[in-house]
Amino acid sequence: MTLEEKIGQLVQYSAGQPTGPGTGRTDYEDMIAKGQIGSLFNVIETAEINKYQHIAMEKSRLHIPLLFGLDVIHGFRTEFPIPLGMASTWQPELVEKASRVAAQEASAIGIRWTFSPMVDIARDARWGRMAEGAGEDPFLGSLMAAAYVRGYQGARLDAADTMAACAKHYVGYGAAEGGRDYNSTEISEHTLRQFYLPPFHAAVNAGTATLMSAFNALNGVPASANPFTLTQVLRNEWGFRGFVVSDWNSIGELRAHGLAADDVTAARRAFVAGVDMDMVSSLYHDQLAQLVHTGVVPEAKVDESVRRILRVKFALGLFERPFVDEGRAQNAFFHGESLALAENIAERSFVLLKNAPVEGKPLLPISGAVKKVAVLGPIADNPSDPEGLLFGNSLPKSGALSFPAELVRRLGEGNVLRVKGTGVNKGSDADISAAVAAAKEADLAIMTLGEAPDMSGEAASRSNLSLPGRQQELLEAVVATGKPVVLILFSGRPMTVPWAVEHVPAIMAAWLPGTEAGAALTKTLFGEFNPSGRLVVSWPRSVGQEPLYYNAANTGRPPDGVDLTRPPSDVPSRYVSRYIDQLNTPQFPFGYGLSYTTFSYGETAVNKKQFRAADLNRDLKKSDAAPVVAVEATVSNTGSRAGEELVQLYVGLRGTSTVQPVRALKGYQKIALEPGEAKKVVFDLSPNAFAFWNDHNEFAVEASKVSVWVGPDSASGSKVELEILP
Repeated sequence: MTLEEKIGQLVQYSAGQPTGPGTGRTDYEDMIAKGQIGSLFNVIETAEINKYQHIAMEKSRLHIPLLFGLDVIHGFRTEFPIPLGMASTWQPELVEKASRVAAQEASAIGIRWTFSPMVDIARDARWGRMAEGAGEDPFLGSLMAAAYVRGYQGARLDAADTMAACAKHYVGYGAAEGGRDYNSTEISEHTLRQFYLPPFHAAVNAGTATLMSAFNALNGVPASANPFTLTQVLRNEWGFRGFVVSDWNSIGELRAHGLAADDVTAARRAFVAGVDMDMVSSLYHDQLAQLVHTGVVPEAKVDESVRRILRVKFALGLFERPFVDEGRAQNAFFHGESLALAENIAERSFVLLKNAPVEGKPLLPISGAVKKVAVLGPIADNPSDPEGLLFGNSLPKSGALSFPAELVRRLGEGNVLRVKGTGVNKGSDADISAAVAAAKEADLAIMTLGEAPDMSGEAASRSNLSLPGRQQELLEAVVATGKPVVLILFSGRPMTVPWAVEHVPAIMAAWLPGTEAGAALTKTLFGEFNPSGRLVVSWPRSVGQEPLYYNAANTGRPPDGVDLTRPPSDVPSRYVSRYIDQLNTPQFPFGYGLSYTTFSYGETAVNKKQFRAADLNRDLKKSDAAPVVAVEATVSNTGSRAGEELVQLYVGLRGTSTVQPVRALKGYQKIALEPGEAKKVVFDLSPNAFAFWNDHNEFAVEASKVSVWVGPDSASGSKVELEILP
């Protein structure tokens, strides 16, 4: 390969639908013929993919195939719940199946590389891209990261229905200051290793073919030019053999960061730090040859990056099968089993937040006495596109019925009153009055409120997490009618809804549930499916609590024993870590979720209360390390319905060389119980459950006092005390 042909493999451009500000180039065909492009993305027409690929395979000197990528985030044509919703199932096996469907559908048109999963830890609900991840916990986030990789890449990456995965955004992007997208992050090495890096490490261990470097500056060094994360950790410590692609123009943005004064410096710093492929900025194409010719960048380093990219192309089978069967896509979408999976995942993603009694019994599931319902609010018809703006009729449709249409099928045409009342961000007095009139006519009002899809995701940070527009007015007006109200919240993040929590009897978080939203919502509300989703992010009482996360340190002045409902002047000690105008605790904690039945927990018990750090450290790196301790608790279904309970185990360490969270998730099991049934749930904990990053940034077990909880969420459960001796 000539140097120019080598550099061509390191260059990627967007050649289709826009997902950024544009590349300013239109000469892709000529560049491909010259071997100057290694990858294109955002091309979604099979004929166009084949057109570009024929140029690469027939007109370029070396006939190296292009790699076509796309943001396939939660499904391709069959749309699954957003990743935050899928994570709320706490079932990685379902995420793996959804990713498998996404790969099968996207690969049918020639997409062999997805820019997913996003595995950033997200602790601040103001940050819009929280919607794309698995929440605030590294234990659960690591399980989800590995599941996405397995699903996309399948058993063999060279199978025709696979895609290369891309774990993003490496690293610390989810800790953007103020929750403002693209903003800088300051994360100590200890915190980086203990909380933010584990999901990426899990993706690497699962075999992800690629990683994407992030937009943000990390501790003063942009993530797309950070040798510590890109080379020291990723290559030297983890042994990653795939390739790293920059995010959209993040190499060019090194100038705006102030790390580079010119293009040639930006290209040098990104490439030397460890970014193999340049997405969109064109700086590798424009500057890298000069850097090699002047001796600033060794050509051997270019060779290694090219090898990494070619390995992925070989692994995908692109050299043997570069072209796409243009007839394959006709039968690739909306298979019955895919739609059934989408419905099942949606049902399992819903989190029941409140279900108070109305006339002596919980409002949900909807009783047979309800004959007529009013479906109010802007989001019921299509949560993926409530304003009807995003998608035209040209995209293939699944044939799934909307939520109101599913209700009509169940209750009859004249028994479902559909009135929006407001738009997502706007509405009139007359609109609200019409919704109130419909509520008065119905037995039950179902409010569908929250965010439009473009209010979360990239470039969608919010400083206010309450209901947008006039939705709060609509809600209060409908509640004032005295009719029972069910509130369904659609969003890509937690929302602050304290008034609703106080005044609305039933509230359910539905996230953005995807293609089968209508069927899933209807079956859940009428009790055919019992909600089993649990929160993977803490829901704040007010935006001033953000960033808010359960696995926080205790501080030197915790408010233990202080009644935080009273003002500081009325309590014995004012000088504790608290707000003077708000409780410290979330509205709903991590791990929380209700069911249509009830569960009780027995005492947490262990088979051993003391063990030695030296023994645990000896076994720490063994993949087959024997369990250290068995923790058990008996869980009973005390209600009248069958249901699934998510039994969660948390560990807290004290007396360690670095401050540890009060609680950290170390295990969970989802169990099914019939009414009156009880099960003993046993957790076998390995040494890893007690290890952490110490004051030397080494992952180890130390002598410490240990608390272990088993319970239904991160804020409750019964505790047992253990001790780790030196």
